[in-house]
Amino acid sequence: MSDLHSGRVVVVGSFNVDHVWALPALPRPGETLAGRYHTGPGGKGFNQATAAARAGAATSFVCALGEDAGGQLARALAAGDGIDLRDLRSDEPTGTAGIYVDADGRNTIVIGPGANAELSPAFVGEHSQALARARVVLTQLETPVESAEAAFALARAAGALTVLNPAPADAIASGALWALADVITPNETEFCAQLQRHADMRLDPDALAGLADAELHAHCRRLLPHGSVVITLGKSGCFVSHADGALRGDAQACYRVAAAAVRAVDTTGAGDAFNGALAASLARGGDAAFAEHVAYANRYAGLSTERAGAAASMPRDAELKARFG
Repeated sequence: MSDLHSGRVVVVGSFNVDHVWALPALPRPGETLAGRYHTGPGGKGFNQATAAARAGAATSFVCALGEDAGGQLARALAAGDGIDLRDLRSDEPTGTAGIYVDADGRNTIVIGPGANAELSPAFVGEHSQALARARVVLTQLETPVESAEAAFALARAAGALTVLNPAPADAIASGALWALADVITPNETEFCAQLQRHADMRLDPDALAGLADAELHAHCRRLLPHGSVVITLGKSGCFVSHADGALRGDAQACYRVAAAAVRAVDTTGAGDAFNGALAASLARGGDAAFAEHVAYANRYAGLSTERAGAAASMPRDAELKARFG
């Protein structure tokens, strides 16, 4: 990798204004509950860009925002974290999300795409130079899949590593996007949903962490034969699977990384924290083994759960080092 690519991450994705209710338990159908309300910035793309920047990587964020208070908030926050914002100005309202969080930190989320749906391949193409300078390009599935494909095609052409977070679970990743991904980072639910779509296999997400390593590795190879799979497993840490001959500096093709010891209060955005930190570590970390980058991301995500919110909960690299050394 040339010096031109050193340390830079480009995130292509969504920004949402989060509306969050904290409740003793998640509401059931037909049930009305009272909870504590707060609002703040979110969206998988912005969360991940914030994490990447705070983890120490020079970060650009390609997105679509409305000309409203939500868009103004995104622009101000990006500037505050030194994020190079590349935003399409949309006539649609800035994206929103309704989030319910229970006493155990579990959450359910409803998304209103708004401007996020307007992010186009043409607009992504206007930022080909930024993508060409990246060491890592990271995207998700809260914006049009065609735009993610465009970003990955430009990244691949420039020699950048492509990382796909196939979330949310109900989003459909195209075969073209799948083929362009070097690394995928699903959680249990997302992994099982994509395995069913791309390999026509059904697995129980709740049973995934309990599978033997060899069996889980085989499922990963069915899902992404050519690349690396990192399954985030919540309290069970994560599982890593590499294709034969592409171990990315690791000593073995599959292994587990234990979760960090933390006191979780809100898991909202923990997956995004993991992805942004992983991208930052890969961009900054030179020739370190992939396992070292995953361990860093695991600790970063764990620390993010000790405070409420999504983008606002992302720790800084110095905080991580102070906590874990």
